[in-house]
Amino acid sequence: MVKRFGLFSRRRVPRGVPFSDEEYEVTCSHCKKAFLRSVLLDSQFICPECGAYIRIPARDRIRLIADKDSFTEFDAGITSVDFLGFPGYREKLTKAKDATGELSAVVTGVMRVGGRPCAVYVMDSRFIMASMGSAVGEKITRLFEYATEMRLPVLGVTCSGGARMQEGIVSLMQMAKCSGAVKRHSEAGLLYCVLLTDPTTGGMTASVAMEGDITLAEPGALVGFAGRRVIEQTTGAELPKNFQTSEFLLEHGFADAILPREKMRETIALLLRQHGKEAV
Repeated sequence: MVKRFGLFSRRRVPRGVPFSDEEYEVTCSHCKKAFLRSVLLDSQFICPECGAYIRIPARDRIRLIADKDSFTEFDAGITSVDFLGFPGYREKLTKAKDATGELSAVVTGVMRVGGRPCAVYVMDSRFIMASMGSAVGEKITRLFEYATEMRLPVLGVTCSGGARMQEGIVSLMQMAKCSGAVKRHSEAGLLYCVLLTDPTTGGMTASVAMEGDITLAEPGALVGFAGRRVIEQTTGAELPKNFQTSEFLLEHGFADAILPREKMRETIALLLRQHGKEAV
């Protein structure tokens, strides 16, 4: 199916397309031990050695949450281009695409969790630190527009280094564009649930990451806008040790709950049962 939206087209990957089972090693950034990807899938990317949370590739995150063979991808062909001729950006895009097998820093689509349908976007930190460029903003906006039309709840899994500087003002515009789509979805009386993961910073935090009806966060995740050092130098204040962590957000009312990965799928399924559409 191809549906025209301005300069882009919507291409859906057929339901049930298998996720890659490619095997490779992933190194824990805390204890520096390396593990096979299949081992980490079994442990939900929690380090078997030290218990630290390892960042999860977008498709593996979906695999851990969605009912089997229920995910349908949207806008798989949308990708950023070097429209400003920014030095080194074209090479950086090529490197990110080759390293991740993705065309952008976010994967969007629809899926079921516990039999309940929802729209979903999941960001991938491996793609230029999931910075928010034109492709990311376009895909998230389209997802919310589709969810509004079909009256679906949205689950967003955020992870971002902020706006993508190589795309200039166009990158900053994505915050307003996505926020407008979120507002229309909210005005339709539909649920938007956000799961904040490490790190969620900059323009993502200043827009869609903090606009959910229910805001969950993984333990110990870095969540904030400007960096700690910048804030300390600007304000002249000494910040708490746990500043810009999930726990700090919960303490100050910016998150509703800390969600361990062991309870990720069952909690999302419960929220969809309480607030989403009937099972299909």
